[in-house]
Amino acid sequence: MSDNLKGIALMVLAMLGLACTDSVVKLMAAYMPAPQVILIVGGATALIFSAAALIHREPLFSRDFLHPAVVGRSLAEAVAALTITASIALVPLATVSALMQLNPILVTLGAALFFGEQVGWRRWAAIAAGMVGMLMIVRPGLSGFDPNALLAVAAAVALSARDLTTRAAPRAIPSLTLAAWGFSLVPFAAVAALLIGPGFSPLNAASLAWAPLGVLFTLTGYWALTAAVRVGELSTVAPFRYSRLLFATLIAVTFFNERPDGWTIAGSLLIIAAGLYAFLRERRRS
Repeated sequence: MSDNLKGIALMVLAMLGLACTDSVVKLMAAYMPAPQVILIVGGATALIFSAAALIHREPLFSRDFLHPAVVGRSLAEAVAALTITASIALVPLATVSALMQLNPILVTLGAALFFGEQVGWRRWAAIAAGMVGMLMIVRPGLSGFDPNALLAVAAAVALSARDLTTRAAPRAIPSLTLAAWGFSLVPFAAVAALLIGPGFSPLNAASLAWAPLGVLFTLTGYWALTAAVRVGELSTVAPFRYSRLLFATLIAVTFFNERPDGWTIAGSLLIIAAGLYAFLRERRRS
């Protein structure tokens, strides 16, 4: 199997793992507040990433942690974790997954605004089309509007900020260390959210039974995503990120009895089409 085929397979595996993580988060959120879910799953993931970095003799403590891009990345990771978890708990899974597909479009927008990357009118048009798709899903001011869906939009923005600050981080920092640092603020942000908001809920066997699966799926998703980018050409494997929406929708329909309406389906397709078009234009330009 060629490197690109391996990269595609790993990217699809990553998206399946992350879609399964979302479903576990939704199940756990039925027993406890959303920040408590991310405290358990995110905290365990942070410990595992830190242990893996130590095993590979990669530094966990360095002055590079205070680099503005690294601090920004860690903050973005924490905000993303909280907003994603809250949106999954309150909004249909298919809707959250659809809005998460804004990430590549927002990264293109951020690269143009903050890194001075040249973006032609065709990619600007694709960005605008993606924003229209988002509005079709959220539908502000209309009868189907759910304010909680804005949490998913905020999560997409936070994930895009994480990706942009990752690009600006010093290249000398190993990927495993960067991941450990990124997750390090997640438990603290979760505790702060719990103290400010709903407080802690008593733990029980039903709620904790899903936690190991959540950690496993998260680790699998992040590992496969990193491996996919390193094994295959980015221009080939990146479009398969959109398989996450397919997996999430299948899970939502099969296990959560969700039925996305026509506006959500149409908006999702528009976001995907806009993202793929912007990506293909970037590939042709390169």
